[in-house]
Amino acid sequence: MKELIIISGKGGTGKTTITAAFAFLAQNHVLADCDVDAADLHILARPETKRQEEFQGGVKAIIDSEKCTECGECRAHCRYDAITEDYHVNLLTCEGCSVCYHVCPAQAVTMEDQICGNWFISDSRLGPMVHAELFPGEENSGKLVAVVRGQAKDLAKDGLKSLILVDGAPGVGCPVISSVTGADHVIVVTEPSLSGLHDMRRVIELVRGFGIPVSALINKWDVNRDVASTIEKYCKQDDVPLLGKIPYEPGVIKSMVNRSTVFENGGNATVGPLREVWSRIEKEILS
Repeated sequence: MKELIIISGKGGTGKTTITAAFAFLAQNHVLADCDVDAADLHILARPETKRQEEFQGGVKAIIDSEKCTECGECRAHCRYDAITEDYHVNLLTCEGCSVCYHVCPAQAVTMEDQICGNWFISDSRLGPMVHAELFPGEENSGKLVAVVRGQAKDLAKDGLKSLILVDGAPGVGCPVISSVTGADHVIVVTEPSLSGLHDMRRVIELVRGFGIPVSALINKWDVNRDVASTIEKYCKQDDVPLLGKIPYEPGVIKSMVNRSTVFENGGNATVGPLREVWSRIEKEILS
């Protein structure tokens, strides 16, 4: 069983669209959406939930009004101004740092686990799927990503699947680190823009820091051929395998509106290049 992670240095490169296209072509696989802060792979996969579990990702302070003497110590020490004038905790601004718990002389503060989101195991038209949602404003998305990946591995083992296809998070932060750690191979989807090139370099450096093989894929390459050429040169100079170049295609928007992959709407110029890229992935990465 191999785990293939698809990420991007920045948002908007088409990472999820490409992941869904690969899922359409793949066989004997489990699909995982690890972009838990802004999950959208389900829009194309249309999963039917079979199991739903709550995610506890942190703690918040709770003040017992019967014990509280309103001495002001908690308010004086809270750097997030999360404690109101009538000594209640604003859960939206509380960061769970516990300083109020430690300074309260009346021991009126407790730190309680919080439900930060949900994770799901589903059947989808693109294969068995594990996905999640993090509630607005909540943290610990990296921990939720780890839960999703762990469940996907268990699902793959139970179903004797040979591949876990992961739609990772964009950027270089904690969710990305949690997405790629221990993976067999990472594909970075980039776009022909200066920010795309810059962020691709950052995330490739991050992945290589974990000793994980990494390849690149240029999406919408013909929007800016000069920058696309610069990306190709960078990949060659830095020994990053370039899997292919996907052209810009207005028909992709039609596919998204129809909640379908690019393979399910005719006359799409991305179909051929994506099939070629997937064939190369099967031969060079998954074999």
